[in-house]
Amino acid sequence: MANPVVSPLNNNIDNKMNKIIFFAQIRELIDTESITLNANQETVCSLLDQLSQRGEKWALALKENVVLCAVNQILVDGDYLIQDGDEIAFFPPVTGG
Repeated sequence: MANPVVSPLNNNIDNKMNKIIFFAQIRELIDTESITLNANQETVCSLLDQLSQRGEKWALALKENVVLCAVNQILVDGDYLIQDGDEIAFFPPVTGG
């Protein structure tokens, strides 16, 4: 049986979930590379607030004033409205190669 082709930005057939990826120090502090959840119609700031409630390490890692966000590989600000299937990435302002 052949494997279905899956878009890198949308790995969920019903297009309802969002992949959230964490980079650099954020990933190290929360010990999580990525999660999948429904963030449709939330702003980036409200998503950060929701994720920060997962515990002290999450709150420390996701301080709004020290986290950059990209949606579908494009930098966005905190007021950006997330849509079904968007890929959200959080990373610190300075990352090394």
